[in-house]
Amino acid sequence: MLPTADTSLPLLVVVAGPTASGKTGVGIQIARHFQSEILSADSRQCYRELNIGVAKPSPPELHAAKHYFIDSHSIHQPVDAAGFAEYGLAVLGHLFKKKNIAVAVGGTGLYIKALCEGVDDIPKIPETIREELVSLYEKQGIGGLQEKLKMVDPVYFADGEIKNPQRVMRALEVSLHTGKSIRQFQQSLAKPRPFRILYLGLDVQREKLHQQINTRVDEMMQAGLLKEAEQLMPYRHLNALQTVGYTELFDYFDGKTTLDQAIDLIKIHTRQYAKRQITWFKKVPGMNWVAPERVEEMIGKFEV
Repeated sequence: MLPTADTSLPLLVVVAGPTASGKTGVGIQIARHFQSEILSADSRQCYRELNIGVAKPSPPELHAAKHYFIDSHSIHQPVDAAGFAEYGLAVLGHLFKKKNIAVAVGGTGLYIKALCEGVDDIPKIPETIREELVSLYEKQGIGGLQEKLKMVDPVYFADGEIKNPQRVMRALEVSLHTGKSIRQFQQSLAKPRPFRILYLGLDVQREKLHQQINTRVDEMMQAGLLKEAEQLMPYRHLNALQTVGYTELFDYFDGKTTLDQAIDLIKIHTRQYAKRQITWFKKVPGMNWVAPERVEEMIGKFEV
C-alpha cells in the first residue's frame, strides 16, 4: 500500500478527497507527527480576499503547522494549475532540504495532478476570452456554456465534465483560442519528480459527508459569509469568484432567489462538487482510500 520505490528520495504525502471530509485536520496531524510543513493544493484558499466561503484553515490550524499557498495571492492575480505546480515544486524543494517528508493537502484534483505529474502544454489564453465566457455564464448559465461547447469542441462535450462550469469554460477558452479540442493537449505523459508520492484519499460515508457539508454551510453563514460575499460583489466577474458559496449569494443580491433558497443551493452545489471530486480521485492510480480516523494508525507505516 505504501510506496517502496527508492526510499532515498523524499516523500510527499498527498491528502486528498472531497470538501468537508477533514483534509485540513488530517494534514496537520501528519505534519505535526513528522515536524514537517504543508503545501495547500486548493485553488481558492490561496486568495487573500476569500476566507469564510472557501473554508480556509483557521488561525489556530495555521499556527499548528506552517502552510504554503494560503493567502499567497490576490484575486486580481489569476492562478492556474501550471502556476500552482511551479509554485509548489519550489516550495517542496525548500521543504525537502529541511525534512525528508512534506505534506500536500487539497481537493483541487487538477492542481494535485499538475504538481505530481506535470501539466498539459496549453498556450496562454488571452484574458479577454475568459471574460467573454464569464459574461456568457452570468447571462445564460451552464446551459449557455454547454451549447457553445457542443459547437466548438464536440469531442470534449461527448465525454468531458460538462456539468462543471469551470471545466467547460476551460475547454471553451482553449478551443476558441487555438482552434483545437482541449483533448489534443491532454495526451502528455507524467513527468518524473524528484520525490516519492503517497496518495491518501479520505473516505467518508456519503450520508455523513452530506451532513458535514450542510453543517459547514450553516456555520459559514453564521460566521458572516453573507457579508463577505456582499463585499466581494464588485469583483464577481473575476475567475476566483466563480465559486460555489459566492455565486449563489450574488444571485440573491440580484433578487433572483431568496436567502433561504441561496443557502439551499450552496448546500446542493457543494454536494455535487464533492461528488465530482470523489469521481476524479477515484481515477488517480495509487490512491489509498482511508477513513480519517484511521490515518493515525497508518502514520507509523510511512517509509520516511
